[in-house]
Amino acid sequence: MTDDMLLIEKQDGVALVTINRPKALNSLNEPLLAALREFLHGAQSDVSVRVIILTGAGEKAFVAGGDIAVMQPLDALAARDMALKAQTVFNTIEACPKPVIAAINGYALGGGCELAMACDIRIASDTAKLGQPEINLGIIPGWQGTQRLPRLVGKGKAKELIFTGNMVSAEEACRIGLVNQVVPAAELIESARAMAGQIAGKSLAALRLAKEAIDNGLEMELARACRYEADLFGLCFSTADQKEGMGAFLEKRKPQFKDQ
Repeated sequence: MTDDMLLIEKQDGVALVTINRPKALNSLNEPLLAALREFLHGAQSDVSVRVIILTGAGEKAFVAGGDIAVMQPLDALAARDMALKAQTVFNTIEACPKPVIAAINGYALGGGCELAMACDIRIASDTAKLGQPEINLGIIPGWQGTQRLPRLVGKGKAKELIFTGNMVSAEEACRIGLVNQVVPAAELIESARAMAGQIAGKSLAALRLAKEAIDNGLEMELARACRYEADLFGLCFSTADQKEGMGAFLEKRKPQFKDQ
């Protein structure tokens, strides 16, 4: 793994992962995508990691997009291949059994916005800007932006943002549902850590099943999705955490969930 491109700090069940290309506004290239994929695969079985926070180095950018200097000379097949590689990494984030929080510290544009949308929760600094400006380069979003953006903000708003290439402020992104909350820039990582710490204290088994129910159920017809939810609800009752959680409730004490 290219260690200097990805800084990883583990503390109290939370892995803070910093994309570290500040001179390039943390733009994504293939070595960085490979490093992120390698970390994610390892984190899934790392018992010291219960929640992951993704952020960018510096004050200007979370991720300003894909590396245009790398992409500009690509032919059609190479560009498609790069898009599929990025999509594989973003799918790994979405499918990660451990919750992933994007701490958006600045520009999240193009591939950076697509990376943030692959995360479970997005917290933005009040200085952040988000958008899909690919249209200004004569291309379309290719790293799942045309699919995840309408699922978050609705078809009409997604078309507006993609067709115009306009950026939106953190406050507007929150209003339309693109981010969960906005905090002062100086409090971003602290706020992300606070939420991660709260989540880290929950049952990992229940978190994983809840994530599966939401992500997979949204792709199903409602009646089938509700049946799927009931199946996963029932599966919770096969875990030690269900026994501990309900036992603690009845005994009026804090539950002590296991690593699962």
